[in-house]
Amino acid sequence: MLRIWGRKSSINVQKVLWCLAELGLEEGKDFERIDAGLHFGVNKTPEFLTLNPNGLVPALRDGELILWESNSILRYLAHKYADRNRFSVDLAPMASSDKWMDWQLSTLWPALRIPFLGLTRTPEAERDYAAIHKAFQDSNRLLEILDGVLSKQAYCSGPNFHLGDIVLTLCVKRWFMLSDQYPDKTGPRAELSHITRWYDQICKSTQFTKAVEQ
Repeated sequence: MLRIWGRKSSINVQKVLWCLAELGLEEGKDFERIDAGLHFGVNKTPEFLTLNPNGLVPALRDGELILWESNSILRYLAHKYADRNRFSVDLAPMASSDKWMDWQLSTLWPALRIPFLGLTRTPEAERDYAAIHKAFQDSNRLLEILDGVLSKQAYCSGPNFHLGDIVLTLCVKRWFMLSDQYPDKTGPRAELSHITRWYDQICKSTQFTKAVEQ
């Protein structure tokens, strides 16, 4: 049985849990999940560090195979369960999805994580509100790129839902939440109608709302 380490509130663990749900795999039946990270601890123990020497979640064990890095786990799952025909593993759609997965990690999340961590994990007296405001506005500008792509196609990689949509939706969920809950700290949220259409469609047509804590 697959074994996953990570708490449900982690964006990177949510990627994996959502992917598993799309593949029709159920916790407790098809895979085991162990809470780890933040107040659960576990991720700094010697036992966990043999799985992931970075001490971060998620980590996955499938028999003798050990994986960390959430996007690598997603790619592995898509290939392992390719016969379920949920995520195409053909070269072109997978490469298009990979592009957005890498962009999320290297470009979008580094900007968005500043207001996210600053407003949800940092004591108020220690918050850098100028940095939070600037980074959220930077996120607006970055998401305009995605909005432009979604003006021409249904999903980030083309006509079909893919792994890239998972990682981007979880970022957009936090982008919405931050401006809804802290509008005076983030500044205005960009009006990106194509992202709104895409997000609403994903909420209706995928396992997103069932697999991810809302």
